[in-house]
Amino acid sequence: MTSPGALIDLNADLGESFGRWRLGDDDALLEVVTSANVACGFHAGDPATLVATCRAAARRGVAVGAQVGYRDLAGFGRRFVDVSPDDLFADVLYQLGALDGIARSCGTAVTYVKPHGALYNTVVHHEEQAAAVVAAVAAHPGRLPLLGLPGSVLLERAAGAGLRAVPEAFADRGYTAEGTLVPRSLPGALVEDPRQVADRVVRLVTEGVVRSVDGVDVPVGAASVCLHGDTPGAAASARAVRAALEAAGVTLRAFARP
Repeated sequence: MTSPGALIDLNADLGESFGRWRLGDDDALLEVVTSANVACGFHAGDPATLVATCRAAARRGVAVGAQVGYRDLAGFGRRFVDVSPDDLFADVLYQLGALDGIARSCGTAVTYVKPHGALYNTVVHHEEQAAAVVAAVAAHPGRLPLLGLPGSVLLERAAGAGLRAVPEAFADRGYTAEGTLVPRSLPGALVEDPRQVADRVVRLVTEGVVRSVDGVDVPVGAASVCLHGDTPGAAASARAVRAALEAAGVTLRAFARP
């Protein structure tokens, strides 16, 4: 359980625009979050967007993480891909290396890795894909921390490989009574009211619980809280969360720095 006065990181998925297609308000979120999960071009993000996002994060002192996903631009990385472990290993390593090179040219560096979308959900239980993601991160010279769902196979594998396993919670996503995320196709998957989002996060950080869609308090331990940049009113929710946490005496700080 976390108590007032604790440290917490706020992260958001950024850099997901592609060409003339714009997604989210990255500038507004970078004023709020302490860590940026930057897309790496496989599920979203083009090279110019990644450069601009890394530059903006560096200017604001926001930590940069590699938001790695399936090779699925058309589906925004939200569809399961039955990719072989060898191919997934190579895809993750490629994305991590590409973003780290861009980040370093912008005066910062990638400090952690977080799977995106369907890959994130898959590696909660999928042994082979979780092992492939962990192997790719371990193969990178930085041996970076992995951000994921508490109790997931991904974090278990990461810890077993000697990597830092960082549990996270979600400000604006519905939880099941088992502590997993409600699929986006089902009612209750998203929490859109800024006040409700802020109240949930303060309780999560100060009491270590989140109310599930079934009305059950679920224990959730987290070192980072994710704010989705592509949900309605994301910037307003992010500002409300930060203000509420600061009012509760919680210090906001990135869990990993360059």
